[in-house]
Amino acid sequence: MSTMSGVSDPEEVLKAYMAAVNTRDYEKMHSMIVEDSGVSKEYFIARNKNIYNGIEAKNLKIEIDEDKQGDALSYRTTMDTQAGQLSFTNKAVFKQIDGKYKLVWNSNMIFPNLNNEDKVRVETSKGERGSILDRNGKLLAGKDKVYSVGFVPGKMSPETRAEDITKAAELLNMTVETINSKLSEKWVKDDLFVPLKNISYTDAEKKAKLLEIKGIGLNTVKDRVYALGEKAAHLTGYIHNISKEELDAHPGQAYNVDSKIGKIGLESLLEDRIRGIDGCKIYILDKNDKEKETLAERKARNGENVTLTIDTKLQEKLYDQMKNDKGAAVIMSPKTGEILALVSTPSYDPNDFILGLTEEKWAVYNNEDTKPMFNRFKAAFVPGSSFKPVTAAIALSKGSFSSKDDFGPSGKAWQKDSSWKDYKVTTLKQYAGAANVQNALIYSDNIFFAKAALKVGAGEFAEGLKSVGFGEDVPFEFGLSRSVFGTKLAFSDEVDLANSGYGQGKLLINPIHMASIYTAFINQGNMMAPYLEKAASPKVWKENAFTGKAIQTVKNAMIQVVENPGGTGHSFKVKGLKIAGKTGTAEIKNSKEDTKGTELGWFVAFPADESQAKQYLVVAMVEDVKGRGGSHYVIPIVRSIFTD
Repeated sequence: MSTMSGVSDPEEVLKAYMAAVNTRDYEKMHSMIVEDSGVSKEYFIARNKNIYNGIEAKNLKIEIDEDKQGDALSYRTTMDTQAGQLSFTNKAVFKQIDGKYKLVWNSNMIFPNLNNEDKVRVETSKGERGSILDRNGKLLAGKDKVYSVGFVPGKMSPETRAEDITKAAELLNMTVETINSKLSEKWVKDDLFVPLKNISYTDAEKKAKLLEIKGIGLNTVKDRVYALGEKAAHLTGYIHNISKEELDAHPGQAYNVDSKIGKIGLESLLEDRIRGIDGCKIYILDKNDKEKETLAERKARNGENVTLTIDTKLQEKLYDQMKNDKGAAVIMSPKTGEILALVSTPSYDPNDFILGLTEEKWAVYNNEDTKPMFNRFKAAFVPGSSFKPVTAAIALSKGSFSSKDDFGPSGKAWQKDSSWKDYKVTTLKQYAGAANVQNALIYSDNIFFAKAALKVGAGEFAEGLKSVGFGEDVPFEFGLSRSVFGTKLAFSDEVDLANSGYGQGKLLINPIHMASIYTAFINQGNMMAPYLEKAASPKVWKENAFTGKAIQTVKNAMIQVVENPGGTGHSFKVKGLKIAGKTGTAEIKNSKEDTKGTELGWFVAFPADESQAKQYLVVAMVEDVKGRGGSHYVIPIVRSIFTD
């Protein structure tokens, strides 16, 4: 385009003006218009500020037409607003003053059909967040009843007003200043309810104390509620106010400074599906308050409801068994891979993030020792002897030895040769009979499985572990820690290999991954992929992980772990139930010389008879069981799932 005559270029003036709109520099914008545009500076600044701020205009861009029209330029504008992208064609008129071009301004510089007497209005409509439901349609996360607590000023006692406000502030974890500010707002009248804060509908104690305060009222309203509270917190997660960083990371996705967003758990993982998107309409009203033009509109959209495979009764029962410990547990349907319950303890109440979290409660949640916010079912841990069935299945499937092979007696301490120096593998129990796979599993013989790993060999054992998912992501909705072994999935030496054979050393496994491996003992060698959403279909993750012969040998041995009076899991024995199981006590030490290390207790169990009613595969892990019975501390937890 050729430049119009004069010192300044109209095109550059228009670009500079629109750049100032983007930065909300209304003073600079005013300096670019002719003084006799017919509006005062105050009107100009207020008019532009109210409209551009009100519609949340940003990323304004213009494309100027190549053809000039005298002292005017045609251009196309696009901008992002809270109702979505808005675009239109407009015209800018210029006037040359003292050799410089300035804009002749009126309101149609903002929108072509906007006159100075017109108004721009923004209307919003609410998009509801979807619910998270259990397999039977019971609410896990979604809208439900809460109490809105507030004062009715006319019912407050003048004599005790200050004292009553102080009491309410303490119970609601608010400041006196905040309550006084709410009671002083312009709209407040003596007979109107002034809402202060929401509280749980089930908090009977707090409700009773609040109702003792003169002038306090409780209204039943709806808010997002986590029905199982701490019993499913690590599963559901929670929503909270969006941060600036999160807002910047989601441009053009209809979030705003008042939005709430899923922070962790399923609330975060399902965010794009379950979030409600608020509707917004930006339009022009004429001087008679008649709608003149719709500039941009986005319809409200409710979020999707998602139904999980979780069984609320099992979830509550499993949590209640573990709530006083640090641990993780999973109940899986072994034929399908459906997750029926998923627990991490200790836990927190996600409702606190909706209703308001006290500083004291936040301090508890961030406790360095118990770590209630830490999701243990996502992590990986040393499995100890609960891993021995996997070692046995890998070895037998590879033909490294047979189920009848007797490794011979080794006592309670053993080393391959003097190259191991002073290091020996130890085991707790000696037993009569052959040192074969079945007896080694029944009596949980560490030495046998150390020897077994050596017989398989470092390369073959590493290959066997990788074939059941070590070193890769478990195909599951939650991002789980990968199960690993050795150093970068390779054994550093024979001791590392031997220790890994009985679930120690550098071998770490995620509890959900452990459950998936164990499904191979029920599905002819196929490992099922775990899944959480009911609408999904069962999928095999690893085909033919173990041979049929290996499966039968290991499964029969695990039945005897429970059935045999000398078996490590015999205390699980329940009349009328045929259960296959395996205990595991993992030592956690800082060094070989560490004598004060802690222990993790594991127990894995599943029905050996497919005709039994409760077809559950249960994996439970509890930390700090040293001096509390080791893995035997965990057995009653798992036993409770199979008994009423």
